[in-house]
Amino acid sequence: MTTRPLSLKKVQQIAIPILLGWTALTFILFHLVLHLNLHHSATDAAVTSLMLALACVVISNILGYYQPKKQATLYMLFISLVISLVLLSLNHVSLDYLIPDESYQIFLALSLPIRFLIFFVFLSWCALANILWYKLEEQAYMQERFYQVQNLAKEAELNKLRHQLQPHFLFNSLNSVFALTIVNPKEAGTMITKLAAFLRGTLKRDDDTWVSVEEEMEYIQLYLDIEKVRFSHRLQVEITVDEASLEQKLPGTILQPVIENAIKFGLYNTSEAITISVDVSLVDHMLKVTVKNPFDPAVKTDSGTGFGLSAIRRRLYLLFADNSLIKTEATSEKVFITTISIPQHDKNYFN
Repeated sequence: MTTRPLSLKKVQQIAIPILLGWTALTFILFHLVLHLNLHHSATDAAVTSLMLALACVVISNILGYYQPKKQATLYMLFISLVISLVLLSLNHVSLDYLIPDESYQIFLALSLPIRFLIFFVFLSWCALANILWYKLEEQAYMQERFYQVQNLAKEAELNKLRHQLQPHFLFNSLNSVFALTIVNPKEAGTMITKLAAFLRGTLKRDDDTWVSVEEEMEYIQLYLDIEKVRFSHRLQVEITVDEASLEQKLPGTILQPVIENAIKFGLYNTSEAITISVDVSLVDHMLKVTVKNPFDPAVKTDSGTGFGLSAIRRRLYLLFADNSLIKTEATSEKVFITTISIPQHDKNYFN
C-alpha cells in the first residue's frame, strides 16, 4: 500500500512551518514592498498560500495513484501546468470576490503572469519531490520483496538439503540391516531398534535449524550406536568436547554426514579396527569441529555420490555466505581431517 508523504507526522511537522513561513513572507512582500493595505495583504497571502497547499495535496494524491513508467518528467510537468492554470483561475475568482477594491483588482490582474509562474515552479517542485518519494518507496518495497523471496528460496534449499541427508543415511543403514539379518539376526534386531530411536529423534528436531552442541552430540551418539552395531569392535570413536562449547550453536544434523564419511573412508576397505576422533572446541568466537579418520591412499575407495560433504558445504554457504567454513586435509601420516567452523558472533542470529 502506497504511503502518502503528507499523511506522515514527520512530513507534516516540516510542511506546516514551511506553509506558515511562505504565508508570512508573502504578507511582508505585499504589505511592506508593494504597499498594499494590511487587510488586502493578509487576505491575499492567506488565500493564495492555502490554495497552494491544497494543490500540493492534490498533486501528491494524483501521483500516488498513477505514475507512468516512461516519460514521467513530461507527465509531471503536464500535471503541474494543468493544476497551476486551475489554481490561478480559482485564486483570481476568490480574491476578486473577497476584495472588491478597484485598485487591488488592477494589481491582481497585473500580477496574474507572475502568480502563474510561481504556482507552476512551486507545484513542479512538489510533483518532483512526490515522484522521488514514491519511486524510493517502490524501490524499498521491491527490495524487501526480493530479500523475502531470497530468504524463502534459501530456507527451501536448506530444508531440501536437510531432508535429503536423512534418506542418504537411511539407505546405507537399511543395506546394513539386510546384511545383518543373514549373518546375525539378533544384532539386526538391535540395530533396527536403535535406528527407530534415531529417526524418532530426527523427527522431533526436524524444525530446529539451530541446535546446541550438547544436543547435536546426543544425536551423534545415537548414530554411532547404530554404526557400532554394524561394525562391532572394528569401530572405535574418541569424542572430545570442550565444556565451553556445549551451549554454542550449530546447524542441526550437520555433523552426522561428516562422521559417516569418516567411517566410510576409514573402515570400508580394511578388516582392521580403526579409531575415529571427534574434537569440538571454541576458538576466538568460532566453533571448531574436527573429525579425523585413517585412510590408505593406495587403496581405491568407492567414492559414492559425494553428497554428504557437498551438502554440508552448500548449507554453510547458504547460512553464512562463506565457502571456506569446511576444509579437508590428508596428512602424510595417512590421516584424513575434516574441519567445520561455525561463527558464534551474533547470538540473536540463532533465535
